[in-house]
Amino acid sequence: MPPAVIPYRTKVHYPAGSQVIAFLLLDASHLGNGGRAICMTSGEKSDAEIVCLVDDDPSVLKSIQRLLLSDGLAVRSFNKPKEFLSHVQTHSVPVVVLDIWMEGMSGLEIQERLSGFSPGTRVIIITGRDDPAAKLAALQFGVVAFFTKPFDDDQFLNAVRSALAMQVQ
Repeated sequence: MPPAVIPYRTKVHYPAGSQVIAFLLLDASHLGNGGRAICMTSGEKSDAEIVCLVDDDPSVLKSIQRLLLSDGLAVRSFNKPKEFLSHVQTHSVPVVVLDIWMEGMSGLEIQERLSGFSPGTRVIIITGRDDPAAKLAALQFGVVAFFTKPFDDDQFLNAVRSALAMQVQ
């Protein structure tokens, strides 16, 4: 049975520091399941359906993770760029959301490395700085979207959904 369409977005709160790979949908009783919560864990989602998120700021990581989860997307979060690069060596990553300015390695450096060993990964860049040179560099590397914080949630979610829907040639 296909999932029911929810006419509103439900915000879900998770403990700080948790790496959540889950989709929690709180159904109303009128949807036929008696008002139970439906949970989808990483075991129910293939790697091709999981959005990776890389940001060294815990509050931004948590906020964007919640936003993606609230839209029904499965998320795997990383607060260290090197941990993400290790992950992508052994897992298919269709879409990654990268902050540009991180300690130890920039999002642009990650994007450049990805182009070498995971060219099918679609990259969305987020940044808190209005930096035209960084935006130009990211666009030259082939990002599918570029957002300066704060950004419009719906535009961001549309970009993530579009990136997931892209077929790698």
